[in-house]
Amino acid sequence: MSNTAASPAPGGDRMPRWVPRAIALFWVGFLATIVLRFAFTQLHELLLLLLVSVFISFAVEPGVNRLSRRGWRRGSATVVILLGVLAVVVAFLVTVGAVVGRQVADLLSNSQTYVTDVVDFLNDTFDTNIDADEVNDRIKDPNGPVQEFIRNQQDKAFSLSLAALGGLLQVFSILLFSFYFVADGPKMRRAICSRLTPDRQRGVLDAWDLAVTKTGGYLYSRALLAGLSALFHWVAFQAIGIPAPIAMALWVGLVSQFLPVVGTYLAGVLPLLLSVLDSPVNALLVLVTIIVYQQVENYFFGPKVTERTMDLHPALAFGGAIAGAAILGPVGAVLALPGVAMSQALISAWGERHPLIDDPLIDVQTRTPRSLRRSRRAGETEDLG
Repeated sequence: MSNTAASPAPGGDRMPRWVPRAIALFWVGFLATIVLRFAFTQLHELLLLLLVSVFISFAVEPGVNRLSRRGWRRGSATVVILLGVLAVVVAFLVTVGAVVGRQVADLLSNSQTYVTDVVDFLNDTFDTNIDADEVNDRIKDPNGPVQEFIRNQQDKAFSLSLAALGGLLQVFSILLFSFYFVADGPKMRRAICSRLTPDRQRGVLDAWDLAVTKTGGYLYSRALLAGLSALFHWVAFQAIGIPAPIAMALWVGLVSQFLPVVGTYLAGVLPLLLSVLDSPVNALLVLVTIIVYQQVENYFFGPKVTERTMDLHPALAFGGAIAGAAILGPVGAVLALPGVAMSQALISAWGERHPLIDDPLIDVQTRTPRSLRRSRRAGETEDLG
């Protein structure tokens, strides 16, 4: 009887070749994820500036193309349009800031009168017994909450100045990036397309043209809605009699349209504060006006304008604005609509289309389920007859 042990099968105890590769791939992917996350955390402000710059470049490129076809140099045309946009924004902010500054100065110089008027309104309307002199004394109390709040704001003046300086630097950075994106746009597109096949070049150029078209449609729709809002609020504010009705109407129209989701609330705060200093009744009328117009716009103006100018479903526009605001804040809310419109257009153009079957559930002519049941019952009755 042989005592020789059976030799193991060749390769039976060896590790499969794919296991080391899988382990190495896992750790490489893990380290790459950490590096990318760290880089995004450090560069998120730069990436956000680039995203805004791309959006602005898409918006002004059609105007630059028109001027260049008329003989303008592309760089000069880009500078003229960007400076024109900047001048309009600065003029608007200066006008609104001047109105707010005058009202704040008037409030500080006549604070006792305003407090007395508000207290008298509350006593007469809600049958309260508030002493106006006592309220004024509390406001003037050096150890009171009002004076303490004013001192805290004065201490923050330096930090606010630094924040304003940082904001100006960001604005100039965005303008600089936008200038290069538009002025050197043809060169950049040639550099990208030179690396691609002709079919892919057409796809890239079509997507680029689509992005420019959707961005232009977004700006056109927002400008149209802002004009309608400003006109309505100007008539209402003029009738109510609040200070600077034209400036306040422009403020409400522009801010409410170009800052989706939260823009309406931010836009309504300023005219409310200015009107409450003049008359609480006027402030109530202003609040009712803003709420009523917002409902009219949400159900009538907004969906129609957005659908026709951007070919974007209202539900997608609303959901995209909320998602953009959740990811990138106010900037994301502004950039979400053209991004969603472009994505919808790209998805709709992708893939093969097939003819539809004949079925009431996909019929363009909408019929209610009750009418559908009645028509089917009528058909069954005719068959039985």
